[in-house]
Amino acid sequence: MSTPATPLPGALAGLAPLLDHYGYLAVALLVLLDNCGIPVPGQTILVLACVYAGTGHLDFAAVLVIAFVAATLGNSLGYLIGSTGGRAFVHRWGRYVLLTPARMERADGFFATHGGKVVAVARFVDGLRQTNGIIAGTTEMPWRRFAVFNVIGAALWTAAWGTFGFVAGANIGTVYRTAIRYQLWFAVGLGVLVAALLARQVVRYRRRRREDAEDAEGSEGSSEGTEGTEGGTNEDGTNAD
Repeated sequence: MSTPATPLPGALAGLAPLLDHYGYLAVALLVLLDNCGIPVPGQTILVLACVYAGTGHLDFAAVLVIAFVAATLGNSLGYLIGSTGGRAFVHRWGRYVLLTPARMERADGFFATHGGKVVAVARFVDGLRQTNGIIAGTTEMPWRRFAVFNVIGAALWTAAWGTFGFVAGANIGTVYRTAIRYQLWFAVGLGVLVAALLARQVVRYRRRRREDAEDAEGSEGSSEGTEGTEGGTNEDGTNAD
């Protein structure tokens, strides 16, 4: 397999020899690892493979199918890691990284409400792409729900970046740098959105606790008033005084 004549930017150039030697296997392995918690350049190898496909050195459909399957399996493996060992890890070591049981409870509530959306878009954000499956498993997101959004996310991610690499072709250097810059803004925007949703969740949680406390105090006061009334009445219903 020969490298495209167009000069490749940064990370793409560094991965070219790997793709030259291992082709589809490199795509499958790096994408799988990238989606199960290991920070390897899975997204970059996907883009580069599609650039190669655009020059006729790889089959575009095969690259997309392999990347889709690898991304789905990788995230599923991350979910398995989180569901089998994540909760125990949090209870034992979480306090050392400020992940307290109370915060874990809030994370559970957040994923119960918004987990599907997070899993669907997480692959477009470095860091979340590697960890969203583990987080979903740790927070005990239902498997069937996770699986549906995992497939949706994998399809969107492979289609978007695969088409990008294939179409960019000779302009890959300029387009790739532009895409990375906008990806940063996307990550910042998503981070702000997640922070806002978490803040709303915390406010609702605290409001609910306050309302529960007020209801409990009201119930106690009502109970005391009833006991006082019963104490001042005879069995026949007349006042004891």
